[in-house]
Amino acid sequence: MLRRLRQALAKYWARWLLALALTGVAASQVIGLLPGEWVGRLDLFFYDLRMRVVKAELDPRIVIVDIDERSIAELGRWPWSRDVVAKLVTQMTQNYQAASVGFDVVFAEPDTSSGYTRLEQLAKGELKDVPQFARQLQSLKPEMDYDARLAEALRGQPVVMGYNLSNEPNAIPKGQLPPPAFTVADLGGRRLDVTHWRAYGANLPQLQSAARSGGFFNPLPDDDGLIRTVPLVAQVGDNFYESLALATARVALNGKRIKPIFLQNDAVLSDEQLRDYGALDSIAVEVKPDPLFIPVERHLTTLVTYRGHGGPGGGAFRYVPAVDVVRGTYPHDKLDGRIMLVGTTVPGLNDLRATPVSPVYPGVEVHANLIASIIDGDFKARPEFAVGFDLLQVLFIGLLLGLLLPMLGPLWSILLTLASALGIGGFNFWLYNAGGMVLPLATALLLITALFVCNLGWGYLFEYRNRKAIVNLFGEYVAPELVAEMAANPESYNMEGEIRELTVMFSDVRGFTSISESLPPNELREYINAYLTAMSEDIRNDRGTLDKYIGDAVMAFWGAPLEVPDHAARAVATALRMQQTTLLLNEEFAKRNWPPLKIGVGLNTGQMRVGDMGSKIRKAYTVMGDAVNLSSRLESITKVYGVGVLVGHATREAAPQFAYRELDRVRVKGKNEPVPIYEPLALEAELDAGLRAEVEQWHAALVALRAQRWDEAEASILALRESRARGLYDLYLERIIHYRSDPPPADWDGVTTFETK
Repeated sequence: MLRRLRQALAKYWARWLLALALTGVAASQVIGLLPGEWVGRLDLFFYDLRMRVVKAELDPRIVIVDIDERSIAELGRWPWSRDVVAKLVTQMTQNYQAASVGFDVVFAEPDTSSGYTRLEQLAKGELKDVPQFARQLQSLKPEMDYDARLAEALRGQPVVMGYNLSNEPNAIPKGQLPPPAFTVADLGGRRLDVTHWRAYGANLPQLQSAARSGGFFNPLPDDDGLIRTVPLVAQVGDNFYESLALATARVALNGKRIKPIFLQNDAVLSDEQLRDYGALDSIAVEVKPDPLFIPVERHLTTLVTYRGHGGPGGGAFRYVPAVDVVRGTYPHDKLDGRIMLVGTTVPGLNDLRATPVSPVYPGVEVHANLIASIIDGDFKARPEFAVGFDLLQVLFIGLLLGLLLPMLGPLWSILLTLASALGIGGFNFWLYNAGGMVLPLATALLLITALFVCNLGWGYLFEYRNRKAIVNLFGEYVAPELVAEMAANPESYNMEGEIRELTVMFSDVRGFTSISESLPPNELREYINAYLTAMSEDIRNDRGTLDKYIGDAVMAFWGAPLEVPDHAARAVATALRMQQTTLLLNEEFAKRNWPPLKIGVGLNTGQMRVGDMGSKIRKAYTVMGDAVNLSSRLESITKVYGVGVLVGHATREAAPQFAYRELDRVRVKGKNEPVPIYEPLALEAELDAGLRAEVEQWHAALVALRAQRWDEAEASILALRESRARGLYDLYLERIIHYRSDPPPADWDGVTTFETK
């Protein structure tokens, strides 16, 4: 036994020492001796993942009264007049007997839509000597003073008015805050770790005074912009106020007030610490028969437990169009006695938030999730022993895998590593789901990965084999499909640099950041692989040379290393085919609930240097030159004009068999001379009569605009937009408005200058 131990020590001592060092690094990171911002971000990713894997079930207790597009279309654009809002309040509170109503909107300005304010001014001014007018106006006040009608609808009802807090430098208090939940004087000299605000945008005094309560709706986004925590209490001056979710839940539960609960003197902290740091334990909602305690984290925040992916059909909460509530047509059995939150899902009203479960999550549903947690007493929280727990699991993993992995073969090492990762991951999820504990996971998983990789790569893999693999993978700098032709006809070309006329393409995915945030990593990999494969096949099928992938972008060129006389025509045909391929891909993507794909393509033809370029370490067969840079600039401005493909003038001249729409003359970053840009439409022989007429009318409008005949150009573009909506037409209508108010100089040449790449 002793002999075997000595043999193992002699054989594995270096790996055991390495494992001990890795475990020490991980433990140091856990206790804060090493920076761990990126580890924290990884823990946030796992925190988000926990919520994404939990299946949402409809919570019938909370309903979102949605100011949706249909409601706006039928009741008028937002903001609605207060008489409409009064009808909405009356229907919710009296017809549907809401347990409570929370408004995720602010009514900060008086409603003048009835004209009553103007009539009052006349009664006090020009018509002050006409007593009949004043008497008649007074009799009309109940009907025309919409703010008063809304205040009357709010009075005595369980309605909570939402408002916004601000720390903007120029912000000033506006409106009236509700009565505070408690004050500094109520704390007995203790201090609270709470967010402080100096200004607010609140509701009109007559509305807030009539309402039962009020609550702020400010989230606290994390560094990555996602909303994971929301403050329950905030401080303005010497007063403390409830959040909208807390106030709405309290009203629904018939709670009288909230108060902070502090640790008692027999706790671990001393009297001095209790006084200095507050030692807040929880927030208590005074309801009968027993108070409801809400655990809080730093700054009196709580973690939001998201249920479902948000929005109508998200699975967690029922969305009811506000117009159906106003008209009283929504079924009573699905709405009576519920907690109702009034908010919007219309993108233009700016209440969509980035959350761990969706990048476009309705802000009103954030409050709904918090209310559900308050009612159920179901909160996810980071326990005080989180650091100790993380340290123990890191030490356990480090000792277990550090000892066993060096002695196991590759297969058993893989199995043990997977079992360890799945074990701690599953245990972590169980603690989250069953116990509401949010515990760290990233450091332990990183340690498992590091131990496995270091053992697998020790010596053999990290030295000779690894260098050989790099050479095999990256030593070939010519695309594989070109190698075969080069080998078959080596005398027909060489790899030396030369000047040649080519056509170069840049293609890029529009909105790729949003796409990447909306998909899990594995699905994002499948998404981008499917896109790159399809685009690459289109390029290769038309004799294009696939140069490189630049993230989600594709660079290719035609005419080298093999001569392609019609390189411009092939490039244009490929670009149009790629647009059709995206439509086919989107049909497949829709079946998997993936976001749609949209690409921009820039093409340019010209003299450029092509050949074997690079360093002694790595070379690539690629192109360089001013014409290449212009192609990249054209791709970047496709989104400005709302088109899928843009080509330069030289490409149009080199491929005359296609029909084009001239879009503009531009001066791009890095070029002094303006260049005309075009949108290829189809083969000239295949262009349908309707599109041909549209293009001719557009070109006539463009001529009128460049001649500064604004009215003529505007009339033509408006006529075009009526038959077919295009971002291009909206762009030029905006330019005409600008030119009218700020006319161009006398020597204006109609060129648009782009200062960015």
